[in-house]
Amino acid sequence: MFTFLVIVTVLVFFSLVIVAGIHPVPHLVSQYELHRRSHASKEAKAQHRRELLLPNVYAAIAAKIGILLVAFIVLSVVTFGWLLGIVIAVAGTLLYPVIAHWGPMSRLSARIYRRYEAPYLDAVEKLQPVFKFVQAVTVPHVEPYHRFDSREELQRLIAQSGDILSADEKALIISGLSFKDQIVESIMTPKSAIKTIKKSEFLGPLVLSEIHELGHSRLPVIANDIDHVVGILHINDLLSLDIKNSVTAEKAMEPKVFYIRHDDNLEHALAAFIETRHHLFIVINEYRETVGLLTLEDVIETLIGREIVDEDDNHESLYSIAEKKAVDNNSPKNHIDL
Repeated sequence: MFTFLVIVTVLVFFSLVIVAGIHPVPHLVSQYELHRRSHASKEAKAQHRRELLLPNVYAAIAAKIGILLVAFIVLSVVTFGWLLGIVIAVAGTLLYPVIAHWGPMSRLSARIYRRYEAPYLDAVEKLQPVFKFVQAVTVPHVEPYHRFDSREELQRLIAQSGDILSADEKALIISGLSFKDQIVESIMTPKSAIKTIKKSEFLGPLVLSEIHELGHSRLPVIANDIDHVVGILHINDLLSLDIKNSVTAEKAMEPKVFYIRHDDNLEHALAAFIETRHHLFIVINEYRETVGLLTLEDVIETLIGREIVDEDDNHESLYSIAEKKAVDNNSPKNHIDL
């Protein structure tokens, strides 16, 4: 009789370890996507059913662990007596999770579960009301694996989405997610690359030719220097000028000038472009000094994550020009950077 009880106790402990080592892994696809795919094939339908039943499977495993643990403690006391039985019961209670997560034992548990998962799911489905009650009592709420705690995490997932999204679609989504965190200064045309014209400049044939060669659709008009922008010259409007009767830039310009702070975010900038229906803002700092210019095209390109190719553009990016010019900025022979 003693030998029989020892064998039963060992078998119960072994079963406890096997059950504790079972950890069904959810599909790396959201339930929404599994439900969408379930109409396409029987395999997808089975995957969706499995995902729906997994919470009840976890509840069933928790219930089995509880029952087997109680059975092991009782059998230990009955088989080995109160003193030795309690020692064995305590030792087994502390050790079974460690043994269950031991590599070979964990793989054995996974192999057994995979083999009998189909009938196990059938049984769990039939006893759903019971396991839902057990789940409510024993299994804590676990957030779904596909929850995202930051936009950066979502951006990383999109970047790793393989061929589900095209390169343009990935760029569009990733750029849209980071759009509100960017500021005007990060995408503006720097002050060193801005081409201007003085308000007193006569728009004769030579000047008009030089303006058209710049390849820009708009040009800031200044009074004395770039910190005093007094208007915007629309290049297309110059096509109607009578070159025989030259006028100054001040007479041909649009006198309305819009300014935006260098540290404003791009959401604010886009809203301002929409509200004013203008395509160019002068960027200023806290001292109202000109530090750059911002165009609607700059903001849209940042939002969609790709360059807008305009058939009228025949010039290099102003930001690229500024980067090249910056190589020689403030770099005399004996300069020292602190």
